[in-house]
Amino acid sequence: MERFNWECKSSPLPLRAQVWIVGNRLELFMSQIIEPRVLKGFRDILPDQQHERQRVVRILEGTVESYGFVSIDTPILEYADVLLGKGGGETDKQVYRFADQGGRDVAMRFDLTVPFARFMAAHRHEIALPFRRYHVGKAFRGENPQRGRYREFMQCDFDIVGTDAVAADLEIVLLINSVFEAMGVGKVTIHVSHRGLFNALLSMLSVEDRIVDVLRTVDKLRKIGKEKVRSILTDLIGTEATDAVVRFITSTGDNATILSSLRSLVPAGTEHVDRLQRILEIAEAVDASERIRIDPAITRGLDYYTGIVFETFLDDLPEIGSVCSGGRYDNLASLYSKERMPGVGASVGMDRLMAALEELGVAGDHGSGADTLIVCLDEELAGTYQRIAKELRACGLRTEVYPEARKLAQQFAFAERRGIPTAVICGADEASAGKVNVREIATRESRDGLTVSESARVISELGGNGSA
Repeated sequence: MERFNWECKSSPLPLRAQVWIVGNRLELFMSQIIEPRVLKGFRDILPDQQHERQRVVRILEGTVESYGFVSIDTPILEYADVLLGKGGGETDKQVYRFADQGGRDVAMRFDLTVPFARFMAAHRHEIALPFRRYHVGKAFRGENPQRGRYREFMQCDFDIVGTDAVAADLEIVLLINSVFEAMGVGKVTIHVSHRGLFNALLSMLSVEDRIVDVLRTVDKLRKIGKEKVRSILTDLIGTEATDAVVRFITSTGDNATILSSLRSLVPAGTEHVDRLQRILEIAEAVDASERIRIDPAITRGLDYYTGIVFETFLDDLPEIGSVCSGGRYDNLASLYSKERMPGVGASVGMDRLMAALEELGVAGDHGSGADTLIVCLDEELAGTYQRIAKELRACGLRTEVYPEARKLAQQFAFAERRGIPTAVICGADEASAGKVNVREIATRESRDGLTVSESARVISELGGNGSA
């Protein structure tokens, strides 16, 4: 019995087969290669992209932890009834929902806030209030993919639950500001409004029964423009009410002027205007008020917001949209618990933020995964190479060991392609003397006869991240 391989390259799909000669007959075993494709709105993350994402996440985590926030996690998959109806009709249509192997009706989380509300109801008696949490994780929505927006996306959420104090609202706003300062993006504007004020306006106009449709229409103002919003609202609530809503959402001037205008347009919403005024006053005490803009057009499309709402725009790249949004949601947890747990929080859209950082030229140096490469001259010295690597890692240096003996030129080319700045060379003579040589890849210059400790200092000087 003999065997040989066969491949048909002219087929629309790649076909391969093994042909076996069994006695006096041929037997053909076909196999089809699966095309390595991903779903629309999903993507693979390459090393450089992942390196930048991790850098951004570390900055976010460090910043929110400096405010006393602690990290949690929740399942990606939840019972469908836990998630549905909390984001609103349009969001519900985008939820990935299916029956699992046990026939249970399940859905993938579409944000990190609704699962957090369920989390709070489930673990309330294990947590002291007010509770500051943050959560970095993936969420999923079957929406139309666009620039910086995917169906699988990563968010960083931070929330304060258990208080409805103005100070909590302000702290989230200040944290947003701190996050972007830490990113090296100083030019940001946090647009702030109050859903209670907008609700009071619609009640005054006797159109509160259309509040969800009106909110979602106004939320599209930046995308479709004032006239298109006016046209849709006119069909929804009539010309007179539309004129009042448009006057409200297009109020102009500095913050003091807009607040004064809102007081006159919605007398029933004075308490909400007072809250916005108080936030500005406290922000001014910490020199943050210049980055806050009162913007009545900010409504947030999700149904669960009840108080302050905000969206954050990069001054040098406003067309990319909001990179950090959120607000107060005093009634969300009540869907799962009789206990009232008012909360306020924000969410950073990681994919959109990273696209913006790249475009603004403030993304980090992607670099490589290692500060140095230990080249392999002799596979018999594998133990020596690993011992050297262990010592260098103890000095804080990211160290990669090349796994097999190849020509030095090939290993140097590998380091160059990976962006590794230095190579450590140790042959039999160096190993017996307890020495190594360090080669700078860019210049091809070497420093020879070093101890491992000395090599760590050299590697650090030549671009490594170690503490030696």
